[in-house]
Amino acid sequence: MSDKIAVRTTDAPAPAHTFSQGVRKGPFVQVSGQGPVDPATNEYLHPGDVAAQTTRTLMNVLAIVEAAGATFDDVVMLRVYLTQRDDFAVMNEAYGEFVVKHTTNGVLPSRTTVFTGLPREEMLVEIDAIAVVTD
Repeated sequence: MSDKIAVRTTDAPAPAHTFSQGVRKGPFVQVSGQGPVDPATNEYLHPGDVAAQTTRTLMNVLAIVEAAGATFDDVVMLRVYLTQRDDFAVMNEAYGEFVVKHTTNGVLPSRTTVFTGLPREEMLVEIDAIAVVTD
């Protein structure tokens, strides 16, 4: 049985609370919810711009996926949490551009989108991921 290991990278924001950026157990990688945070400064970026926040958030997710030894093609599920239903179309366009650009095998990840409150007022979007490493 494989051990559960914490995934850590300086290319994504350090977790602000009592959780890991990601966890890998065997081939499974779970990425904790990420937001539009600059990993170098821990500042929230792009206030009011859901497209830019979506792209920055996905960059943070990707950094953790890669730190776990996976690629974006290993991502099987992304969950998107939005604060405003009206932001869906703009988020979806930015999301689509990023996901298509980073998917090389033609199989896009599954996705769920939920409308909810988020921990910080300036956060318009949060995204987590599940990957299965097939190396």
